[in-house]
Amino acid sequence: MKFIDEYRDAGVAQKYADLIHATVTQPWTIMEICGGQTHSIVKFGIEGLLPENVNLVHGPGCPVCVTPLEIIDKAVRIAEQPDVIFTSFGDMLRVPGSEKDLLTVKAEGGDVRMVYSPLDAVKIAQQNPGKQVVFFAVGFETTAPANALSVWEAKMRGLKNYSILCSHVLVPPAIEAILSSPLNAVQGFLAAGHVCAVMGYTEYFSLASRFRVPIVVTGFEPVDILQGVYLAVKQLEEHRHEVENQYVRAVTEAGNVAAQKLLRDVFVVTNRKWRGIGEIPLSGYRLRDELAAFDAEQVFDTHGITAEESPLCIAGQVLQGVKKPHDCPAFSKECTPEHPLGAPMVSSEGACAAYFHFARHSLAKIIN
Repeated sequence: MKFIDEYRDAGVAQKYADLIHATVTQPWTIMEICGGQTHSIVKFGIEGLLPENVNLVHGPGCPVCVTPLEIIDKAVRIAEQPDVIFTSFGDMLRVPGSEKDLLTVKAEGGDVRMVYSPLDAVKIAQQNPGKQVVFFAVGFETTAPANALSVWEAKMRGLKNYSILCSHVLVPPAIEAILSSPLNAVQGFLAAGHVCAVMGYTEYFSLASRFRVPIVVTGFEPVDILQGVYLAVKQLEEHRHEVENQYVRAVTEAGNVAAQKLLRDVFVVTNRKWRGIGEIPLSGYRLRDELAAFDAEQVFDTHGITAEESPLCIAGQVLQGVKKPHDCPAFSKECTPEHPLGAPMVSSEGACAAYFHFARHSLAKIIN
């Protein structure tokens, strides 16, 4: 399949691996900032193609993983209400809250439904005027436009029974927080291609200049990632710190201007808590004040709910690239996909899930 097979070609992948080996002269630590990239790296054994002194670490690029525990508890509280239909993408249903997850609420009789689009939730609200329909709106800039559109559509239809539980987060502030941390060891970044397809990459120019780090907008297939690593290593070796676009087939510098306007019309930037990391200033979206009627936290008054993370879970350190999943004493013991302590073990983009399913076995190969 075009745009898939050619970016999984073993010969091309080896070519970029050879270029990295020929270029690197000293140790470098590079962080990918996307859970999809993390899964490709682990699934296809990309780290095994790299020199030992090129260390890939996994950042807070899994939207499910960084959704704070208290938001999960708020979702559970709302979903337990008898007059509520709670809708969500499937990857949020098994994320553990303090006491239970959304699938448990469903098993206990709550009306919890998996949908494939927030517009499906709007349709459900239209079909069920006697119920409050809530959509769990999480994710980075990638999913934010569709969630914003659902609010706009509900407003245009005059729906009074639709709201979103919003936990949208933004990538550039997370990179800044990582680089500002005294624990930081990251020297270059692979930026998430799908986020940049929406937002462009002008936001990264100031970060690259201020912190003197290369940032390479990168795709998700093995050849994409190896080419992105090569470009980052080449910059590091040449003492450059620029923003480069490896993912030219999908990303432009300006991004999707129409989607950005929709985001501005529906959301404003706000402080956000990140699971395992804490609050990062101006790192997320909330609904504009004039759209408060569509804000589930306002509709159900969940502001007093707080939560504490499991002391056994080191997800915060994994999400900041300080440790890798197998460094956690609970990994594959107390914490498994069937009985997770943290979101990175259950999400389809979580680093812990990737290591559990792929890195425990030396079977992953580049697909030719």
